[in-house]
Amino acid sequence: MFLAFDFGLKRTGVATGNRITRSATPQATIAAEGDARFAQIAQRLKEWQPDALVVGVPYHPDGAPHENTARALKFARQLRGRYGLPVFEVDERYSTTEAHSLGAKDADAASACIILEQFLRSLP
Repeated sequence: MFLAFDFGLKRTGVATGNRITRSATPQATIAAEGDARFAQIAQRLKEWQPDALVVGVPYHPDGAPHENTARALKFARQLRGRYGLPVFEVDERYSTTEAHSLGAKDADAASACIILEQFLRSLP
């Protein structure tokens, strides 16, 4: 079981998924910052008990770092440090654009699904 995050300054999309089906399911987006965000993440970890976490890391189309690249990497480090779970970082270029093009009502959760499915497809 994996729990994936599409990190944002105000909102963090969340999705769950597993290796067997290689599919992801959107969960309620976390609309909180700082300690409040981590309190909600802790609740999700207790509920889902994932084996590992996946964090989308944004880059520009040419692969150059995005203004939020460092923030997402810091978030991944914080997750690793706080919860002691493996954290996988996934290039999330175009995930939000794809979520909008699919007509997602919650683009953040849909982006987390796209990020997680991309990660699951990369597994052997």
